[in-house]
Amino acid sequence: MKKTILIALLCVAFGSASLSAQNNNESKTKHLTYKEFIKNIWDFEKSPNTFQYKGKLPAVIDFYADWCGPCRRVAPIMEKLAMEYDGRLEVYKINVDQEKKLAATFGIQSIPCVLFIPVEGQPMKQVGALSEQDYKRIVEQNLLK
Repeated sequence: MKKTILIALLCVAFGSASLSAQNNNESKTKHLTYKEFIKNIWDFEKSPNTFQYKGKLPAVIDFYADWCGPCRRVAPIMEKLAMEYDGRLEVYKINVDQEKKLAATFGIQSIPCVLFIPVEGQPMKQVGALSEQDYKRIVEQNLLK
């Protein structure tokens, strides 16, 4: 009985340590707040009618919520994109529950919703979860051409 309890405790301890180690790994995706968005992406307060991207690299912005199942399926895909295209593409995340004004600005009514922003030109919006291959295709054809 004591051996079983000890094994169970060790499993919990190693599982927690493993989860903690995964959570401590540096993520390549960057979470944006309202102020960071205004500063680094587009100051729609000063230029509400003209989209002017401030970034040097094309960007992908994932609008999500923690409670959203499809959003949780898209999250690792966004992380893969951020790693694979590191130095050529910025990948951002915006939590719609925390950044309601940003979500409203882009008319986000359904999530996941991904915004694809070329260095020059207008952003493109994709509502709903896609496959990793579909996201890569959009990035390759529209942002990295």
